[in-house]
Amino acid sequence: MKRIKRIMIYLQEMYPVASRMFVATVCFCEVYFVLLLNKNIMDFHFGYQEVIGIWTIFSFLLMLRIADDFKDYELDCRLFAHRPLPSGRVHKKDLAILLTLVVSITVILNLAFMPNKFWFIFLYVYGTLMSFWFFKRELIQNSLPLALVTHNPVMMILNWYTISFVCDKYSLELFQPTTILLALTLYFPSLIWEVSRKIRAPKEETEYVTYSKLFGYKKVTTIVMVLTVLDVLTNIILLYKISMLGVIVLILNISWMVYKFISYIQNPYAFNIKQKVEQYTYITETTMVVGVILYLISQGI
Repeated sequence: MKRIKRIMIYLQEMYPVASRMFVATVCFCEVYFVLLLNKNIMDFHFGYQEVIGIWTIFSFLLMLRIADDFKDYELDCRLFAHRPLPSGRVHKKDLAILLTLVVSITVILNLAFMPNKFWFIFLYVYGTLMSFWFFKRELIQNSLPLALVTHNPVMMILNWYTISFVCDKYSLELFQPTTILLALTLYFPSLIWEVSRKIRAPKEETEYVTYSKLFGYKKVTTIVMVLTVLDVLTNIILLYKISMLGVIVLILNISWMVYKFISYIQNPYAFNIKQKVEQYTYITETTMVVGVILYLISQGI
């Protein structure tokens, strides 16, 4: 019973189940419906396999969260001692049990019921290697850019896991312009967020290594701005067949975000850039989902 309580503490603080399941559902359904609607497929067959796909995204992101807590334990003890694991409120064995249970369920479900086994195995092999720093811990851990290059691509693989399932189920070609755009449009937000969360104003820097500390906040913010523009372009291309109103919202959203980027470059103490990036992402992804829902309603589905 005590172990269950400790695990609940961890989930509440580090991986809120309800919100993370919502994110997993949105990520899966965005790929699912945007891909099919761009191919003029309206005869959907949403069943237990789709539920397994959503669970796989949810559980894989949880696996990464736990793996990060194991990998960064020593650093967290110094810089984030209030977190559940370094504070001692949750034990390593608790997380090991939770990880084993979640991974076991996910592996069994995918190998037994899902058609895209190659991409699932690829995803888990890459995720596992990543959790062990690709056996180059000292090299990768001491280089923030190298950590980004080796770790962040796992989100692209996760996107292809979902795309491959949809293509297999509906007999679609896997590698085509629409699927490539979909993979990118869901990859950019993770890349943008990962970089932006490690941008700080000069006087706010600590011993924690950030991209702004390495390259300067102006240069890194400019790079994130360019990536954000590329992100919204992929969204617009995919959404214009589905919702022109949504396209207008996306244009207004990116205009606002570019203004915020420029403002931050001029005055990095005015606001937290990561929070603005998160707001942009929420608006963008909500626009995509709402656009799909309204289109389906208009078609009487």
